[in-house]
Amino acid sequence: MKKDKQKVLDEVWTEDHVKSFLEVRPHDGSNEDFHMLLKAYQSMRAADFELFVGFFNAQQRDINARGPDGETVMEIISRHRHGAGYADILKAAGAG
Repeated sequence: MKKDKQKVLDEVWTEDHVKSFLEVRPHDGSNEDFHMLLKAYQSMRAADFELFVGFFNAQQRDINARGPDGETVMEIISRHRHGAGYADILKAAGAG
């Protein structure tokens, strides 16, 4: 049996695709801003994430929003081995 789709690596993200993450909503009642940031981090390369954070801040969203466990996206990213570049983006955007 053949797979329907191949995994796409190094996909080119348009500005509209990046902006579409501003419409991502949680299904578990958690904080929308936290959910958006986490999903963007999990899905985007650093350059795309930086663009997203600019759009996120332009909508005056909470860069320090906390998730269900009381952690910010910055705190989660800081524990990841390859998260330093993403953490720098959040710091530059005002994350604490």
